[in-house]
Amino acid sequence: MGTVAERLRELGITLPARRSYGKYAGAVRAGNLVFVSGAGPIGADGAVTGKVGGDVDIGVAQAAARLCVINCLSALQEEIGELEEVGRVVKLLGFVNSAPGFNDQHAVMDGASSLLLDLFGERGKHARSSVGMAELPMNIAVEVEMIVEVAP
Repeated sequence: MGTVAERLRELGITLPARRSYGKYAGAVRAGNLVFVSGAGPIGADGAVTGKVGGDVDIGVAQAAARLCVINCLSALQEEIGELEEVGRVVKLLGFVNSAPGFNDQHAVMDGASSLLLDLFGERGKHARSSVGMAELPMNIAVEVEMIVEVAP
């Protein structure tokens, strides 16, 4: 499977510099666990915004969830140094800015989960919750946070 860095290169992913939109840490380590703050789908071309199931379709929202994970990985790498230190991804929590009646939040979050499995293999298999929200900061379409176990 190769290293995580090799898999990132194969997938054409460059981790961006972490951005902060408030007075908080991007990630905090407590023992062997790292709690990664919620990250939005903000890339070089701007943010993916809007209501999923309204002005944002599921395919775009899945790509947005994937971008959220890329931003989470940037904060994680900043905290731990090398992503090879990840023992396993423990938990993923996804918030989906949902239009009234939209109830496929789980399908949106598959975009995030798939990337973690592609990068980490079995170490990327995680517990997950996907919830619909009436609003998200800056009208972003998706926000993802994660908990990761790292080597001591």
